[in-house]
Amino acid sequence: MVRIENEEELDALLDKYFTCKFRFGHVKVKGVTMPKRFAEMEEDITNWEVNDGDIWVCSFPKTGTTWTQEMVWLIANDLDFAGAEENIQIRVPFLEISSIFDYRDLRKTNKDFNPPVFLDDSLGYIKSLPSPRLMKTHLLWKMLPKQIQDGTKQPKIVYITRNPKDTCISYYNHARLLEGYSGSFDTFCRLFLAGKVSYTPFWDHLFSFWDRRHLPNVLFLKFEELKADLPGVIRKVAAFLEKDLSNEQVDKLTEHLSFENMKRNPAVNYELVTDLYKKFQLTQAPDGVFMRSGQIGEYKVKMTPEQIKEFDDWTEENLRGRDFSFDI
Repeated sequence: MVRIENEEELDALLDKYFTCKFRFGHVKVKGVTMPKRFAEMEEDITNWEVNDGDIWVCSFPKTGTTWTQEMVWLIANDLDFAGAEENIQIRVPFLEISSIFDYRDLRKTNKDFNPPVFLDDSLGYIKSLPSPRLMKTHLLWKMLPKQIQDGTKQPKIVYITRNPKDTCISYYNHARLLEGYSGSFDTFCRLFLAGKVSYTPFWDHLFSFWDRRHLPNVLFLKFEELKADLPGVIRKVAAFLEKDLSNEQVDKLTEHLSFENMKRNPAVNYELVTDLYKKFQLTQAPDGVFMRSGQIGEYKVKMTPEQIKEFDDWTEENLRGRDFSFDI
């Protein structure tokens, strides 16, 4: 059984280890843990004017989001590889990123700190873009704009997920690199399992999209599918986006999307952000990189047997009676 945690102790750990120059506490929004600034943005997102022609890439953090963004953008834009040399955060901006990284105080205290507008004012940046737009979000279904929730507007939504053990490891490294997390991996696991890190509870997130996978505007993918048969997933996404790709085009896109090429590609490997954080000493992992291994089953060497058992028990509890599984 998953251990019963003390809520007050966990909240104290969350505040202790995520306290930094751009994170000022957390709040619960509709039962979801979020950085405190999100409360200021929630109403604008709820009332967001959605365009049926837009495409949304939705995910829990560190489940293959950037991989999916690049694939979706290229398919939607007829494999415009020259256009894909522009930074992906400009091409497929992150809706609520300004709540994850609250730079307002940093800008006041350091005149040399000038983050790009897609980080500093993400809502304003996306609103300035012409439709149709591509964008990403880590929000659960119940936190998306009400026009999506009630079906008034039906933009294409591509959701990607990943097994929770590998997700937790990747999220931990990401949190050290970009979110100021200064605690141990074991503490991060405790916070993750208890629904205390941003965007958790994990299973609520996943099932909020899994339960809507039959909607005509929703495509549900697993990271493990992309690893096992990337050309097949490319064809599936192309059909969903109503695009025809030749075998040659599929092969070319498969090569472009290989982990080795993605890791070397400055348009998608987040060098722009990681370099900014290293320059201003905002990271807890000065030697870290955004794309590390991209492997399945990393937990087998990164987690202790006790941690693996706890995750497995937690997974079994949450999947009981559900028609869903991760085959790893």
